[in-house]
Amino acid sequence: MKLKMTLLLLLSCLYINAQQLKGILGEDNWFNNWTNFKPASTEYNEATTILTGVISSNMTLQRKNTYRLIGVVYVTNKATLTIEAGTVIRGDKESCGTLVITKGSKIMAEGNETAPIVFTSNNNVLSRKPGDWGGIVILGDAPINRIGGIGFLDFNLNQEVSYYGGTNEEDSSGILKYVRIEYSGRKLKEQKELNGLSLAGVGNKTKLENIQISFSNDDSFECYGGKATLNNIISYRATDDDFDFTQGAQAKITNSVAIRDPFSSDVAGSRCFEIDNYDKIENCDFTKKATQVTANNITLLNTQENNQGLVKEAIYIKDKCFLTLDNSVIHGFSAIAVLDSKIGYISENLNRVSFRGVIANNCSAKIISEVVGNNVEIENWYSNASFAFDYTTIPTLDFFIQPSLKKTPDFRLRSYTNLASK
Repeated sequence: MKLKMTLLLLLSCLYINAQQLKGILGEDNWFNNWTNFKPASTEYNEATTILTGVISSNMTLQRKNTYRLIGVVYVTNKATLTIEAGTVIRGDKESCGTLVITKGSKIMAEGNETAPIVFTSNNNVLSRKPGDWGGIVILGDAPINRIGGIGFLDFNLNQEVSYYGGTNEEDSSGILKYVRIEYSGRKLKEQKELNGLSLAGVGNKTKLENIQISFSNDDSFECYGGKATLNNIISYRATDDDFDFTQGAQAKITNSVAIRDPFSSDVAGSRCFEIDNYDKIENCDFTKKATQVTANNITLLNTQENNQGLVKEAIYIKDKCFLTLDNSVIHGFSAIAVLDSKIGYISENLNRVSFRGVIANNCSAKIISEVVGNNVEIENWYSNASFAFDYTTIPTLDFFIQPSLKKTPDFRLRSYTNLASK
């Protein structure tokens, strides 16, 4: 009898632990100390040092200074820009302060839990808005699927130094760790809005972890080709997409979260994940790898429940792209994902899009197509037990450990025993 009870207890613990391994993980709340969900009211020191022009030799930004980023600042000539933990850089609005790390150069921005590096608006408290400054652009030597293997971003940058793409998947553009980026997304001379962090041809030796992007006026993160690996990433209230992947990106993202608010989203369609293969079909080399995203322990959530239909799907996937989403949580969207009309109900196409062990909580629809006539077949396809979807309708307060954004949130799931009783 004691042996049976012990075995049952062990199996129960293993089952509970398996359930808890979905969505973002951590023995403790890894949001603590370094994140900021109320940057509009945060007091930052006034800028004491101007950062402008071209950086063509190694340079260090020191914590004792507060920097004002004026115009487009290019790091060139294989130089390394080092930023000390705790340093604050404030982007200028009028000149669209923007930092560009050119191909072959590096940024070494390694903050820590108690002294993150902050890129933010130069505006005063309570007058900050999405699009107050440009953003950060990192250009690398990893492959992209554009014809010719070299690309230029549509941000009106200096093309003599602002190209990306190559053959080195293991290229390193440096480190961004314990970094916050706030209120980015301004346009350069009426071109496309910049993203919070643009990763163009960035290789997998670039260290990208513990990064929070808040109130971006366009995408928070966009990967243009390359082979970026991201871990412990937070996107908060982006106007456009949280994570955008294109141009043959071979991206891996783990233990990361997108937090959407319908009232700060673009009406044209904003998603947590948008995955496509090219910006313009005429520029794409289809002999090269298609965009492939491998995502594990991801939490995609919408913070508003009564939103007058403003919330759309969590994920949008275009034709010929690959997505594997495992052990993740999708909460509060109109649909889990929308598939491009060209995907259709074709097994070769659907096999590129895999979900395994996903909890879909309070989502109105499952995985659907842009072509309504395909929805029954697609729902049947993803109803296969191998996908292991778990559809639930648990209130937000009971679903996450601490979902309130009035203080540091904790979007890890409550224990399965608590959830199962709801």
